[in-house]
Amino acid sequence: MVEGIQAERVTAWLSERIKDLEPPLEFGLIAGGHSNLTYSVTDRTGRRWVLRRPPLGHVLESAHDVAREHRIISALAGTEVPVAATVGVCEDRDVNGAPFYVMEFVDGIVPHDADAATAIPEADREALGLEVVDVLARLHMIDPDEVGLGQLGRKEAYLERQLKRWTKQWENSKQREIPAMEESRQLLAERMPTQVGASIVHGDYRLGNMLVDGPRICAVLDWELCTLGDPLADVGYLLNSWVLPGELDTRPGDQPPTTAGGFPPREALVERYASITGRDLSEIHYYRAFSHWRLAAIGEGVYKRYKLGAMGDRGEVDLDAFADSVVNRAEAALELLQSS
Repeated sequence: MVEGIQAERVTAWLSERIKDLEPPLEFGLIAGGHSNLTYSVTDRTGRRWVLRRPPLGHVLESAHDVAREHRIISALAGTEVPVAATVGVCEDRDVNGAPFYVMEFVDGIVPHDADAATAIPEADREALGLEVVDVLARLHMIDPDEVGLGQLGRKEAYLERQLKRWTKQWENSKQREIPAMEESRQLLAERMPTQVGASIVHGDYRLGNMLVDGPRICAVLDWELCTLGDPLADVGYLLNSWVLPGELDTRPGDQPPTTAGGFPPREALVERYASITGRDLSEIHYYRAFSHWRLAAIGEGVYKRYKLGAMGDRGEVDLDAFADSVVNRAEAALELLQSS
């Protein structure tokens, strides 16, 4: 028995949608945590699929809307953005206790940290880095209305709405005074660039959310934060995750995949994105600063929940390192704003 899966009912549901399915099915948890849960599904012949459902326990449905995620991936299936083909979505809670969707299994490596990235041949890493930018540019050049995603979210005032939302989050979560957070917030409000157009924004676009094979991206994963808005927010977020060997990361824990070496520098990513899209990236430091500040606000909320015991057993979480990472994010944001 696998927690989060009612095997008999899910098997019956899948049998109605997958031709020649051969039960019994074997379910296994691929990725857990506080995001949507990901399970492998394997039938008797070895055919494989992937099932996604919200985290166990009480969750905010708006934050873990798997039907929305299914809709996004299905809409992108006919585009130049690589995604897994979807099988179907189930919103009937009687089947599995929560909504879920199923997609085809895509083989590949998920380079979630430097150790995983070493499985990518060093000779392929530079080309893969450029492919990461190419796919992001293709995503941002899709007309949301043409693929049926025009109502996914508000298109205008993306930064303004985000700054308001995460300021509130910060004020409700902060456990101590962090001067760099307050100063960064003020500068972000004062220097906010004018949004030029709107696109599909992934919201968590980084190597750790991709299945890759050598220099090729097989599928972009984890679309639960996807919305419409300013595409340069994705670029700033990507650049912040692009930590090369010798650089100081702002997060605790495992090193980002790019620290394995062999990947192109940030400047190459910026130049390539600008050449493909024609967008002006002269204010990209603002978007990088915003990304750091936003993640600091999110991190403080998680830190607060850990301190209060709302996240369960702390396990191996180093709370002091986690607290320091929030400060590091805030100071990185301020430094970028002061240098631009």
